[in-house]
Amino acid sequence: MNEFILYFKIGLNHVLDFAAYDHVLFLIVLAVIFSFNQFRKVVWLVTLFTIGHSTTLALSAYGILSVKMALIEFLIPLTICVTGIVNVFNAKKSSSGKENTNLIFGLLFGCIHGLGFSNYFKMMVGKEEDKLFPLLEFALGIEAAQIIIVFGVLILGNILQYFFSVTKRDWIMVCSSIVIGFSLQMMFDRIFW
Repeated sequence: MNEFILYFKIGLNHVLDFAAYDHVLFLIVLAVIFSFNQFRKVVWLVTLFTIGHSTTLALSAYGILSVKMALIEFLIPLTICVTGIVNVFNAKKSSSGKENTNLIFGLLFGCIHGLGFSNYFKMMVGKEEDKLFPLLEFALGIEAAQIIIVFGVLILGNILQYFFSVTKRDWIMVCSSIVIGFSLQMMFDRIFW
């Protein structure tokens, strides 16, 4: 039980660590286009991101996949920026379909984000033969943290839209633009060539 709590907390802290806020920024741009009445899609968003993240983390932990960390560190803010830009361009359009784009981004870009944590995870579990349970426990921690952040974004969006008359379009545009600004700075800081 102690080992479960350990890896669960590590997964939770991995996402909620505001010193490493790239994960939080990505969740913000993924979730900003959703509202509470799209609960099923929001659950899918979080789950698909965790599946992508955990898949590449597992492949890396078992030595099946290896990618240069400098490339991954650059690609992470790139995925955030791309998602934000797509949000900005789609904010004017009707909501039909744009959520599906972010679901796909959650899965595919989650794979890149999982590789970003792979070296740390490999050091953490060391040469343990059984990496499956730590991976699953870690993934549960990630899932719990993502739910906290995504629901925080939804709550803030609802408060702004219902109490301050901010339109959903403006909420998406402003929030995504702010995240794009942060991600561009991160990309410049992490240029690897």
